Amino acid sequence: MKIIAHRGYSAKYPELTQLAFDKALELPVHGVECDVRLTLDGEVVLIHDPIIDRVADGHGRVSNATLARLRDHNFGDEKHPQQVLTLAEALEMVKAHDGKHLYIETKHPMRYGRILEEQVVRQLRHASLLDDPRIHLISFSAAAIARMRHIAPDVDRIHLRRKIERWLNPVDTHPGKPTGLGISLWRARRRPDLIGSHGLPTYLWTVNDPADMLWARAQGVDMMATDDPELALRTLGN
Repeated sequence: MKIIAHRGYSAKYPELTQLAFDKALELPVHGVECDVRLTLDGEVVLIHDPIIDRVADGHGRVSNATLARLRDHNFGDEKHPQQVLTLAEALEMVKAHDGKHLYIETKHPMRYGRILEEQVVRQLRHASLLDDPRIHLISFSAAAIARMRHIAPDVDRIHLRRKIERWLNPVDTHPGKPTGLGISLWRARRRPDLIGSHGLPTYLWTVNDPADMLWARAQGVDMMATDDPELALRTLGN
């Protein structure tokens, strides 16, 4: 089972920052996961929430701010001050570590729609990573998965199932022909039959308890996202 550092080493360091990525990439894990959004001036930045209030010392919506304005804020803490990380910078960090994978989650709904996937593809092409098997696009948005199939068909596409799909998509269909399917730990515990369904690899999030990690491995989960990659390594073995 592949261990993926969720938002970098987010259990110990400020999430989605250079420090969290550095610390995760130093570990013998499969890769790291990040969430991306678009700024007002079209930059792809690593921020999970639509507003920065939870993760920075400022306020406001990501889509209303330029990269320069976001760079005025501290996305770390007093001990670890950090600037917002761009996707371009994260890609260079991953390139510097042979064999490390990057799981890029495009966040929707958002005001720029398909432009987010287009800009992600642009950044991947610029970094010479568009056809690299270490790159994976993940999203809760079926439309985003379908867009990626159209504009970058060679990029691995993992569709994450929302809780509401228990009712809206009971037959578990997925447009865009994803190459993998994601499921939360909460839902996987209730529907373990969804693990490995459709003959596709399963991405499981977010697993932070040793008992759940061992259960996930026993169930045949392929990729496991965790906030605490060191705990996962101690639990599962390097």
